[in-house]
Amino acid sequence: MSTVHNVRMQETELQSLTHLLLLGAFALSVAFGALAQRFHFCTMGAIADVVTMGDWSRMRMWVLAIAVAQIGFSSMVGLGWVQAQRSIYASSQLLWLSSLLGGALFGFGMVLASGCGSKNLVRLGAGSLKSLVVVLALGVSALATLRGIGAVLRVATVDRLTLALPSGQDLPSLLANWLALPVPSTALCLGLASGLGLMAWVLRQAEGRRAEVWLGGLGIGGVIVALWYLSGQVGHVLEHPLTLEETFLATNSHRMEALSTVAPLGYVLDWLLYFSDSSKVLSMGMVSVPGVLAGSFITAKLSHSFRWEGFANAEDLAQHLLGAVLMGFGGVVALGCTVGQGLSGISTLSLGSMLALLGIVSGALAALRYQYWRMESI
Repeated sequence: MSTVHNVRMQETELQSLTHLLLLGAFALSVAFGALAQRFHFCTMGAIADVVTMGDWSRMRMWVLAIAVAQIGFSSMVGLGWVQAQRSIYASSQLLWLSSLLGGALFGFGMVLASGCGSKNLVRLGAGSLKSLVVVLALGVSALATLRGIGAVLRVATVDRLTLALPSGQDLPSLLANWLALPVPSTALCLGLASGLGLMAWVLRQAEGRRAEVWLGGLGIGGVIVALWYLSGQVGHVLEHPLTLEETFLATNSHRMEALSTVAPLGYVLDWLLYFSDSSKVLSMGMVSVPGVLAGSFITAKLSHSFRWEGFANAEDLAQHLLGAVLMGFGGVVALGCTVGQGLSGISTLSLGSMLALLGIVSGALAALRYQYWRMESI
């Protein structure tokens, strides 16, 4: 009886901890939505600003957020609080083609859809009905790629091409394995070097020293760090009382997670469609979806920038639908989006995240060129 009682006590404690994790993730995603709305944080917009106007302000904000996330994550690795290999981004199997191709499809799609998944959530919170259609189509596409026909295609093709590494695919683990160095100190040194180097690049030009660039970059990067700590340290359970296995609470992958958009949108739709199924439970990623919406909505209302927006015509609708489908499929194939790979993943210094980010930027540039070609041909 005492053993059963102890197990029940542990289950109750884990339920309380899970609720705390969900509440914390929701609050941090509200902050993300508010910051993204207030400072116009947008990866697609940053790339488009550079290409069309030569304005690097939002690009420097994004790079600053990456720098903060890298410094924060590597510091926690150095302290022994988290390990990159306990995330989905740093396994020993490098899905190099999935990262590149999925990233390229996502990048192309986000230009067609006027922004990535997180940006469309932010725009939806500010009154864009166009973004509502994008978010729904993206979620359906993501779910189909996670568990449906897209999953069969993904597993049978690009996911077969992997590169087995001697350690995790994060650079600190690879370098530590090669030089026989301790991973924590290696991660700390590499993360600090990379993060400080990126910060120096941000500061090189006057546009990178503007207050809004630093407030947005520091705030967004700080949210990613806080989520890594919440999931990787607070939510880490060495031995679950039911499975007796190490796990991370309130995550869909049962590994530590930070912020992402594509897969969580699919899981939210699945949860809503099968709400009466008791096996469908909320995760930190899932509660981040309404959190981002809430943060954007509150900020838009307070700043009087909330505006209803619809599609201009059928062609505009078709373009956004295609972009949403490409983002849903590409984001799952690449294991993340501009936030999932471009902030959370890249903070671990993962090779896969670097390849995905390269694919995203390349796909976005290709889509921008395609749009310019179409405008010139009319």
